[in-house]
Amino acid sequence: MENRFLEGRTAVVTGGTRGIGFAIAGALAGAGASVAICGRTQAGLEDAIRRLMSVPGSKVMGKDADVRSSTEVAELFDWVDRELGGPDVVVNNAGIGIFRSVADLTVKEWQNTLETNLSGPFYCSREAVERMRKRGGGYIVNVGSLAGVNAFAGGAAYNASKFGLNGFSEALMLDHRYDNIRVTHIMPGSVDTEFSSRSGKSDWKIAPEDIAEIVLMLLRMPERTLVSRVDVRPSKPRK
Repeated sequence: MENRFLEGRTAVVTGGTRGIGFAIAGALAGAGASVAICGRTQAGLEDAIRRLMSVPGSKVMGKDADVRSSTEVAELFDWVDRELGGPDVVVNNAGIGIFRSVADLTVKEWQNTLETNLSGPFYCSREAVERMRKRGGGYIVNVGSLAGVNAFAGGAAYNASKFGLNGFSEALMLDHRYDNIRVTHIMPGSVDTEFSSRSGKSDWKIAPEDIAEIVLMLLRMPERTLVSRVDVRPSKPRK
């Protein structure tokens, strides 16, 4: 059936316990994929899996992993190999935002932001590529931000990580397109999640489910065609 077009496929979603990652995990499971999510706390994982499994026919598993650690990422993918047979789709979604001026930003905050938002996707993509080559191909989706092309005051660490993810995603696509691995970089503007709650009223923002729909659209595309980057904006942002 068309609405179960990912039946028999395995997807990994980092930061899948809430927000955009949770919506993407739900959409992939609803389309028939076996989904593995990761998060940093066992309690958060258990709650997310319980909610995701409430949809009939869903198969969702989870493992605690901090994407800042290459060791924990390697363990995550080894676990996916054992439990689900290896990844066909990987969505690098885990991210953090710390918004301070350069003068007020601590070294630790800078490191945490770059390690989560940039090193994490590298570690996960490196593990995924190794496996996807053996499986004959796959799809990697990196969830970035329009902050990767538009700097703003107070965004030094966040902007740097997202500008870097933009360049990394383009290079990853060029490196592995002939391995039948497609790579897309989704760059949303303001999304209505806890992540962006600092900006107040949210009825004008993009819904996490809208980003999930974009992921499904990408996976439906014929293999001959690659949408390499998607810029996503609220239709009617605040004036």
